[in-house]
Amino acid sequence: MQNLIFSGTIVAPVFIIVFLGVLLRRHNIIDDSFSRITSRMVFNVAMPALLFQKLSAIPIEKIFNLYQILFVIGALCFMFAFAWIVSLFMCRNGADQGAFIQGSFRGNFAILGLALISNAFGAEALAKGALVLAVIMPLYNILSIIALTVPMHRERSTNPQKIALQIVTNPLILAAVLALPFSIFQIPIHSVVTQTIDYLADLTLPLALIGIGSSLSFSSVRQDRTLSIMATMIKIIIMPLLGTSVAVLLGFRGEDLGILYFLFAAPTAIASYIMAHALGSNGRLAGNIVLVSTITSMITISAGIYVLKSLGYF
Repeated sequence: MQNLIFSGTIVAPVFIIVFLGVLLRRHNIIDDSFSRITSRMVFNVAMPALLFQKLSAIPIEKIFNLYQILFVIGALCFMFAFAWIVSLFMCRNGADQGAFIQGSFRGNFAILGLALISNAFGAEALAKGALVLAVIMPLYNILSIIALTVPMHRERSTNPQKIALQIVTNPLILAAVLALPFSIFQIPIHSVVTQTIDYLADLTLPLALIGIGSSLSFSSVRQDRTLSIMATMIKIIIMPLLGTSVAVLLGFRGEDLGILYFLFAAPTAIASYIMAHALGSNGRLAGNIVLVSTITSMITISAGIYVLKSLGYF
């Protein structure tokens, strides 16, 4: 019972805020413009502030785990390849295939993952999670572009220089790079600056979670049902089961294992819907995968926490 309560106290606050966003949208307190504006605000201002806040405050040797970083990169590449193979049997055209692949491997670690890490393990683990996020963001972007262009035979239409520029100018990457000297050399920051950054960072998770809820659309969920369910199963069942099992076998425990679990178990990122639309893939399918995985992950994440806690791995 104690482990069940533990899992509930981690997951419930996060998803209550998400569903608050759903209710606010349904009662017209917020609208589409709110979702778009909050998404830009979180991505360009609040989330970079959170990353800088967490990474700069703690010595790098306390949060940097090369073994964990290499494992994350290898695991995500494996799941990308696995989703691609499954898509060859499931999808009828390139537009469906791209949305399916991206929805199967790209998780909402930046928002839901970090929120769960914060609830479960506290500030130092959140800093570790922020460092992992800084590493996986460019990897997610590169793999997503491959998934959304190659199946549609549009690889020649992509501009490698433009892609590289988007990656190196990503606000999250810039925030992480800017924070590194402060973390490595423990450079003091004036209290006025830190307080300002703290205010911005505190906006991140509640604003982003409400934004997720407000952007969920139930109108088209019956379409592309089979592909949506299969991609969701890969993302929130197969991926965390395989990834976390291998992590346990490799010796990860405690908060390091928890970070990996939340990375693998997080539902599909809303960014996958945005990128699918932008690159001419099946945006409706991408949106359905986001919706189905977000709703069902509340159950699967809770179950995973309960099992890992009961087995003594957390």
